[in-house]
Amino acid sequence: MLVRPRDLADRMTGERLSETFTLPLAAARSKAREIIDQAPQSGFTPVIEKWRQLPDGQISFVIRNFPTMD
Repeated sequence: MLVRPRDLADRMTGERLSETFTLPLAAARSKAREIIDQAPQSGFTPVIEKWRQLPDGQISFVIRNFPTMD
């Protein structure tokens, strides 16, 4: 069941606008740096959100893709 209008919009575009990762600290830093350093692709700019440490010590974060202003 869709909960928010954003969920419906994401589903209708067919684009995967966000992706969640759960990684050990070093791997999370490496993945985040990889995303930050890459140029925008396919008209979307990646942004890292919701960076948090879980009780088991792993890091959880979300990468959302926003349309570029071009």
